[in-house]
Amino acid sequence: MLSSIGIPGLILILLVALVVFGPKKLPEIGKATGQTLKEFKNSARDLSGDAQKELSEAKQLINDKDSNKKN
Repeated sequence: MLSSIGIPGLILILLVALVVFGPKKLPEIGKATGQTLKEFKNSARDLSGDAQKELSEAKQLINDKDSNKKN
């Protein structure tokens, strides 16, 4: 996504943000954005881990049922 913006577009966006928010507020906004992305990544990682756990449990149940049918 960012590769289509390019360096000049990124500089323009940063300049507009600097004018709109001011030099004192911009670092606070950057920090808040970074924390939000970190929390989102952690939540996504937890969700994918839960999904993998459920999938492995379902596979184990299927394997157990198949082995019981063979006996």
